Amino acid sequence: MDFIHIIEKKRDGGKLSKEEIYYFISKYVAGEIPDYQVAALLMAIYLNGCDDEETYDLTYSMAYSGDVIDLSAIPGIKVDKHSTGGVGDKVTLIVAPVAAACGVPTAKMSGRGLGFTGGTIDKLESIPGFSTSLTEDEFISQVKDTGYALIGQTKDLAPADKLLYALRDVTGTVGCVPLIASSIMSKKIAAGSDAIVLEVTHGTGAFMREEEKARELARLMMDIGKRAGLEMRAVITDMNEPLGHSIGNSLEVIEAIEALKGNTAEDVYEVMHVIIPEMIVAGGKADSREEAWNMAKKAISSGRALECFRSMIRSQHGDPGIIDDYSLLPEAPYHMDVTADADGFLKVNDCAGIGECLKVLGGGRLTKEQEIDLSVGLEMRVKHQDEVKKGDLLLEIFARNKEEAEAAREQYLASVEITKEKPEKGTLIYTLDD
Repeated sequence: MDFIHIIEKKRDGGKLSKEEIYYFISKYVAGEIPDYQVAALLMAIYLNGCDDEETYDLTYSMAYSGDVIDLSAIPGIKVDKHSTGGVGDKVTLIVAPVAAACGVPTAKMSGRGLGFTGGTIDKLESIPGFSTSLTEDEFISQVKDTGYALIGQTKDLAPADKLLYALRDVTGTVGCVPLIASSIMSKKIAAGSDAIVLEVTHGTGAFMREEEKARELARLMMDIGKRAGLEMRAVITDMNEPLGHSIGNSLEVIEAIEALKGNTAEDVYEVMHVIIPEMIVAGGKADSREEAWNMAKKAISSGRALECFRSMIRSQHGDPGIIDDYSLLPEAPYHMDVTADADGFLKVNDCAGIGECLKVLGGGRLTKEQEIDLSVGLEMRVKHQDEVKKGDLLLEIFARNKEEAEAAREQYLASVEITKEKPEKGTLIYTLDD
């Protein structure tokens, strides 16, 4: 098969066959097709798109380019949850132990964050001693014993995705819906769960800025999963302001623990109220979302969800003492308060701009290999629409030094304003049918 012909076919708007896609992926993983040719094909896909069948074939070939985990030894319906991420998104840390406490086996592989925010793995690694690297046998055994596990992607899982993502990152082809969907879903299929709950974010603090693009991505990933025989559920959430109050890896762990103790920010609670019931119903433990939410509330109020989180930390060699003593988590040495300079209402103009504060502080990365500071971050004392008086505390900055704190302060103030009129606020949760 001639790879140049495959490039030309997609360049001219043609549809690639299953055989051509499988040839492309298998030969690229084997090192038999050079990066410059694959880059040309990626740009052709970026410009001309793929139909649903092409996208599924691409996803499936990527999923089976390496190891595929067999979770059949774990009783019950295994559920995974994936978020496209955003500023302050610590939802996975909360919903996984709640679902597990309700009897839903949750086998979760997560990634590291790129840009201004840490990923779930970064947050977990702020826990002293915590290991996100387990063998497949250890992973399966832990889900059987404690109900869930949160680990990083293994090097042999969907290796085609690793190669393609690295190339997309340097060729301006990241923002292509079929390539995004195939990247996410190839890892999900290879990870072996029976059901997947997707949270697709949109807004200034999300990867997908426009709501309609987020819906397009969600619909496409749903289609891929259903073609692969998976139970699929999806919600769209707004990320035009940071979620919750904390931004930064160790700070978000604290906020997640507080949520498991029943102390939850209003917007975090609303997301929990949607995501957790979807996981419980998908896992076959409830017949309705209302029944599932009642189960979840009992799991939190009884302390069972928090104990699930504690057991997971212990099983993965972390210090469970952090649940009762937050001083055991890394804490930045320099603190700075940011106060309001006028009376009015806080208006968040640029959620991503607030997220950039974390990068300024050293808590975000540009490459997956870059080391980040897990202790730095922001605590927002005031949210979008909140009324403030001059001198009120808006934000606490946790930094390595005064210079970085000052830079983060300037970045934050450039992203918000105090207005005389109460600003509008969009809907936080959408369904695909809205």
